[in-house]
Amino acid sequence: MPRLTHWARLTPAKVAAHFPDTGEAMTYAALASRANRVAQWLIGLGLAPGDGIALLLENRPEFLELTFGAHDAGLHVTPLSIHLRPAEVAHVLRDSGARLLVVSPALAALAAALAEAPGLARFAVAEGLAGYTGYEAALADYPDAVPLPPRPVGREFLYSSGTTGLPKGIRRPLIAHADRDAPEWDMTWKALYGFGADTVYLSPAPLYHAAPNRYVQRTLAEGGTAVIARKFDAEAALALTARFGVTHSQWVPTMFVRLLALPEAVKQRYDLSSHRCAIHAAAPCPVAVKQRMIEWWGPVLWEYYAGSEGVGTTVINSAEWLRRPGSVGLPVNGVMVHITDESGRDLPPGEIGQIRFAGAPRFAYHEAPEKTAASYDAAGRATLGDLGWVDEDGFLFLSDRRAD
Repeated sequence: MPRLTHWARLTPAKVAAHFPDTGEAMTYAALASRANRVAQWLIGLGLAPGDGIALLLENRPEFLELTFGAHDAGLHVTPLSIHLRPAEVAHVLRDSGARLLVVSPALAALAAALAEAPGLARFAVAEGLAGYTGYEAALADYPDAVPLPPRPVGREFLYSSGTTGLPKGIRRPLIAHADRDAPEWDMTWKALYGFGADTVYLSPAPLYHAAPNRYVQRTLAEGGTAVIARKFDAEAALALTARFGVTHSQWVPTMFVRLLALPEAVKQRYDLSSHRCAIHAAAPCPVAVKQRMIEWWGPVLWEYYAGSEGVGTTVINSAEWLRRPGSVGLPVNGVMVHITDESGRDLPPGEIGQIRFAGAPRFAYHEAPEKTAASYDAAGRATLGDLGWVDEDGFLFLSDRRAD
C-alpha cells in the first residue's frame, strides 16, 4: 500500500501540507484522493509505465498531487526549474521524452514559449492559460478512491546542471509493484534526523529542487506535516517556524546569511524552541556563518554533502563540526570516500584531490554515456567533480570544483 494511502486511512483529517502563502492546507485524505484522481487521469490518457510528465509549477498544492499521482501511475516526474530559459526547458522536455506538461498561470511567459512543443499534451492549473487545457476540467471526469491497476511505482527524473552546459538527466529505474513497500536504499536521513509522524518540516525552497522535493515526500511518507513556503523570506521563515511548531527544516548557506542579517530584535521575536533539526547542503557554508547559526539556534544544524546522482553522501552534526570547522562529515550507508590524483592514485590525509565515492549504486546520465563514463574511474569509483581532502579520521573537507 502506498504510504500516502496508509496515512490517509490512519489519520485522514491530519494536515499533510500547509501552504501558508495562500492559506491552503491539504489533509492526508484530501491529498490521497486528489493523487488517486490524477493517477486515473494519467492512465486514462494512455500513459504507460515508464512514460514521463513534466511540471512547471511554483510551490503549490497541485505539485504534490501530481507527483504522488504520477508515482501511483508508474510514471517518471520531471520538475522544471521556473528560472530556466525557454531553450533550456525545451531541451529538458525533448531529452526526457515527457509526454505531458502541467504549467502554472504564474509562469505564463515561460509557458507561452512552450505552447508549440510538438507531441506534448499541455495542461494548466488554476484559471488556465491560452493554448493549455484546464487541469481541473480534466480531473472532473474521474471519481474519488478508485482502485488502480498494479503498476510499478514512479520516480523523479531529475536534471542536474552546473554553471555551464545544458541540464543532464538522471533517470532511475521504476520500482516494481511487488517492492512498493520496501524501504529506500538510503535510510540514513530517518535515523540521523529523527523523522517521524510528529515531524513538522519547513520547506522554504522551491520543490523543483531535488532535496526540498525529496524531503517533503519523506515527511509525508512518515506521516508528518510539511509547511511549504512559496519562496524564501528570512523573517517569514522564523514566523512559520514559530507558528506551526516546526521541528525539521532544510536550508542553503545563502538563506543563513539573510537570516543572520535580520535585526537582533527580529531574531528574538519568534519562539524557535520546537526546532530540533536544521539540515543544510547544496553549497559550502562559510565557517563564520555556520558558527553564528549554531550560536543562535543551538547545536541543531546537520550538514550533508551529496548530489542528485546519488553516488555517495557525507553527514556531520553540530558537535562534530565544532571540533572540525569546515568539514562536511563522514560517509554513510557503507560508502567509502577516496581522494585521488589525476591518475586515480589514492592520496594521503591532508592532500587535495578529486573526491570519489565507492560502494553506492551506479547511476547513468540519460543518453549521455560519455558524461557517465567521465564520472567513474577504472576502479568504478564515482565523482561529482569536486575537489577536497580528508583528515586523519576520515572527515571530508571541500576545496573547489573541477567540473561545473
